This record gives sequence, C-alpha cells and structure tokens, in this order.
Amino acid sequence: MAKITLSNLAHSYIENPTKPEDYALRKIDHEWTNGEAYALLGPSGCGKSTLLNIISGILTPSEGKILFDEKDVTTETTANRNIAQVFQFPVVYDTMTVKENLEFPLKNRGASKEYIEKRVASIAKSIQVEDILNKKARGLTADAKQKISLGRGMVREDVNAILFDEPLTVIDPHMKWELRTQLKTLHKELGHTMIFVTHDQTEALTFADKVVVMNVGCVLQIGTPEELFKKPAHTFVGYFIGSPGMNFFDVELEGNIAKLDDKQIELNYSYEKTSKKIELGIRPEFVTLTNNSNDIKIEIDRVEDVAHHKIVRALLNGKKVNIIVPEDEKVTEDMTYISLEKDKINIYVDSWLVEGEKIS
Repeated sequence: MAKITLSNLAHSYIENPTKPEDYALRKIDHEWTNGEAYALLGPSGCGKSTLLNIISGILTPSEGKILFDEKDVTTETTANRNIAQVFQFPVVYDTMTVKENLEFPLKNRGASKEYIEKRVASIAKSIQVEDILNKKARGLTADAKQKISLGRGMVREDVNAILFDEPLTVIDPHMKWELRTQLKTLHKELGHTMIFVTHDQTEALTFADKVVVMNVGCVLQIGTPEELFKKPAHTFVGYFIGSPGMNFFDVELEGNIAKLDDKQIELNYSYEKTSKKIELGIRPEFVTLTNNSNDIKIEIDRVEDVAHHKIVRALLNGKKVNIIVPEDEKVTEDMTYISLEKDKINIYVDSWLVEGEKIS
C-alpha cells in the first residue's frame, strides 16, 4: 500500500500547449491517503483515463511529478511501481483454469505453494468463484471472466495500489450491484489503496471513500459522497451528482436576500456584493410543492413515478426545475408553487460555491 502524491501534475498530448484547453489534464495537487478507496468520476473525455494512466505508469506526465510514499516514480515503469490493474474488458488466460489464473501473479513472483493455496482460496471465496475453480476460463461468461480479473488484481497483498478502469462496463446490470458490494467488502478486508474509474455515479458513490469529480481535464472537487451531495464545490458537480441533479436559478444577491424574479428569498447567510454571475443551487429533495401564492410560481410539465418517490418536472420562466415528492403524496392541480428549504440552499458565483457569513 502507498500514499500517492500528485505534485503540480498536468498533461497535454500537444507538444507545446499554450492555453488551458490544450491540456487533457489540467494542473492538480493532491495526496491520495494510504489505504483509501477513490473513484474518478466524470463524463467521457474528462481526463479520468489520462490521470489513471499517469498513476499506473502507462503515461508519463508532461508536467509535474507523481510520488509513491514520497519516492518520485514519475519515470518509473508500471512494473516498478508495484501496482495491480483491472481493465474494462476482462483479461484472462483462456487455456488456464480459474484457479491457475488466480495463482499466476503469485507464482510469477515465487510465492510458496502453501501461501498460494491459502491466498487463492481466500480470494476465490470473496469473489464467489469457488465452484468453478477447476474450470477452464474459456467459455465462461463475461461476468465470470471479469470476476477472475478482479480476483487476480487483488490476490497480491504487497501491491502499492489497485487500479480499476471501468471494470463493470461489460457486466450484466443484475450483477453490477453484487460486484460493487463485493469490491467494497474486499477493500475493507485488504486495506489496499484502490482507484476506480467510472462515468457511473452509482458505482462511484457506492464504492469510494472519496470521489474525484472531473470535467474537461479539471478536478472540480474531491470529497465524500455526502460532501458532494450537500456542498457541491462547482455547479457541474451539483448537476452531475444526483438523480436528478441540483436545480440552479439565476438570482440577484444583496446581503442575505436572493432575488428570484419578483420573489425575495431570505438566506441564512449574508454574501458580499459582486457583479459576477450568481446562481442559487438547491437539490430537488429540498424543494417542496405548495399551493401558496406567496411562494415561487412554476408550471408543471409532468409527474414521473419512480417507485420510491415521484419526480415532478416543472418550468420556471422556461427553465427546467425538478422536485422530488414522497411516493404517497398526491400532486394536485393547485400545487403550482414551490418553497425552498433555507438551510439547504447553496450560492455559486461564476459557477463556484461561495460561503457567506452566518446570520446570527
């Protein structure tokens, strides 16, 4: 296991980058705590794989350094970094049995027969392949093969980190939850530093201690799932995390009063005056439908029943608004207003979260 430090790290696939847009990965300084589970989350092309490839040694960054336990490994090979990798598509040896696949990394490093037997038995139990240990990998389902890949990546106890590059993409939907749960359990058991790349927020929030949210080469926020939900550092994080994501309204701000069209919303915090773009952000969970004409007027477009709750899709001056309503609450025709939970409101200036001064 290792503490991984990213120091002034950046990467461009262009020889002489001159502007931020030239970078696939914009400058990042961060320390990945030894033994924690991280998820790199963001849309396709946001820089997740570039960052993972730099950590693994597949790619040498054009700027900055990467350190494992304070040792500079920026130019070290993948093998010298002592890491394990699990890729999007299962990589197994078809001519070997499941057991032989799991044994291979240990035999390759000269581990004793007794240790190999014990370790393989433990991993096979964890990933639930005990009943197929003696079967050839050829002919197994993609789910089973990816389990073998996961097991082979985790069978070594001496690795500095285990890197997962969208390992559940080829897994059937009904198996994904089970494998995510197994991965989380294995992380607790093994204590390895794990980094998991995904574009699926459910995977990221289920698996990780800390989630790294990325977009257009930028790391916008690194935080716990709770921090990302309650206090998104950037409007993209608020929009990307949640189902549906955070609502945003353009407002004017004076002290602790946010003006939304003709309505004044009293806030719990006072903010400095600015000429920059100001947005009020609030999760759909904290917006309440009402029939009170003193509240904010909306126009309901449709109501979607999604099992445990309803999602009300509405418009506020032509802009989309989402409201989450309890499953057993009836949405009536006169409920065309909304109120906002004051203590759940966030204020953003030029897309970044700002903290105000608490009103006593």
